[in-house]
Amino acid sequence: QVQLVESGGGSVQAGGSLRLSCAASGYTFSSYCMGWFRQAPGKEREGVAAIDSDGVTSYADSVKGRFTISRDNAKNILYLQMNSLKPEDTAMYYCAADRWVGLFLAGYEYNYWGQGTQVTVSS
Repeated sequence: QVQLVESGGGSVQAGGSLRLSCAASGYTFSSYCMGWFRQAPGKEREGVAAIDSDGVTSYADSVKGRFTISRDNAKNILYLQMNSLKPEDTAMYYCAADRWVGLFLAGYEYNYWGQGTQVTVSS
C-alpha cells in the first residue's frame, strides 16, 4: 500500500521558484531511494533528480545548480526545490520510489509512482 502524493506545482514566470513536495506512506521511507521525474508533451519521461537512502543525490545536467532534492525522513516527505526556472522546465513532475535503485535517474528502476503535479513556466 505504497502511496506517493505530489503537491506544490503551479504556474510561474521564468526565473521564478517552486518547491515540490511528495508525501509518502505505506513503506519505510528512510530505506528507499526517491526520485523526481518529469514529462513534457511529446517527450519521453526524464529523470530530474534522485536521492538514495544515505542522502547521496544525483541530478540531470539540465537542472544542476538550479534544482535541489532533499528528504525529511522524520516526516516522510521528499522535496524538490526548483530555482531559476526556465520555460523548458514546463512538464508534469512525478515522484517515484523504490527499495533498490542502480541508475538513479532511470524511470524503469522505480516501482512506485505518484500521480504528478503540473509545473508551467512562462517567458
